[in-house]
Amino acid sequence: MTELLAQTDAYLREFSAIVTEVVEGGVVLDRTAFYIGGGGQPCDTGVLNAGEQTYQVKKVGRVDGKIVHQIDGPLPTQDTAVTGSIDWDTRYRLMRTHTALHILCGVVWRDYEAKVTGGDMKPGEARMDFELEQMSSEFADEVEKKINDEVAASRPIHVNNLSRSEAEQVPDLIRTKINLLPSNIVEVRTIDISGLDLQADGGTHVANTLEVGVIKVVGHESKGRINKRLRIALAD
Repeated sequence: MTELLAQTDAYLREFSAIVTEVVEGGVVLDRTAFYIGGGGQPCDTGVLNAGEQTYQVKKVGRVDGKIVHQIDGPLPTQDTAVTGSIDWDTRYRLMRTHTALHILCGVVWRDYEAKVTGGDMKPGEARMDFELEQMSSEFADEVEKKINDEVAASRPIHVNNLSRSEAEQVPDLIRTKINLLPSNIVEVRTIDISGLDLQADGGTHVANTLEVGVIKVVGHESKGRINKRLRIALAD
């Protein structure tokens, strides 16, 4: 079982680990700071170093229940000690983007009681779909002002873990139209934007809304009778 360090410290850029298994096209480590992807957030990329040898990690994800770091070219051998480094610029931009989506989701739920029907992100850009009947430029402008007010409010962001029974007692913890939480999950990781938004979430986030920076609503679309899309981008 690989220890997922990003679950408790999203700011960890480097880490030491041991190769516990070599598989086709990659390796399994005893611990990793690479985010493995999920919830619309892409996985991390970066490098593993062992002595003078550098291995490019092009993708990280679950394969047959194992966390596999996919590597181009030769692989380190089992029991090799490695130092991992994630592509921090991309990761941090994704952290800011992911938190921006949670701010957007929190505002739309608080003020319009609309559930999420879908979402996706890449560094600096994202979209989120909501169960809304109406969409307009005026609505998009209104939402943009509200989400930037929440950024400026400098709200701290906390990561916690709840037992499944505790999580099921929290109203609206699962904000998606369809509950995507697998039945085998016994502990639920939550992201709490203090005073705004509490959701089940496995991704990486910044520690304070101020870190997100200015958010622009750059597009809006109707994707169906009660399915409307907002597109956002970080201003920088």
